[in-house]
Amino acid sequence: MGEWTHFNEGDHVPNDGEYMEIGENAFHMGINNPKTVTLRKGDTFPATSNHNRKWHKKGGKRM
Repeated sequence: MGEWTHFNEGDHVPNDGEYMEIGENAFHMGINNPKTVTLRKGDTFPATSNHNRKWHKKGGKRM
């Protein structure tokens, strides 16, 4: 199975790195000033700015 690429609040962080918010329109318009966090493996993801957003590893490939 493949690795998850989008994460919700409370999910466990799979790898150390910098994660940023992506939203429902992120592919077309992007998010102005997306929230970014630096997390370590095993941490939990914090809340996003709104319920339609998810966390994505910065610099990672979006599918």
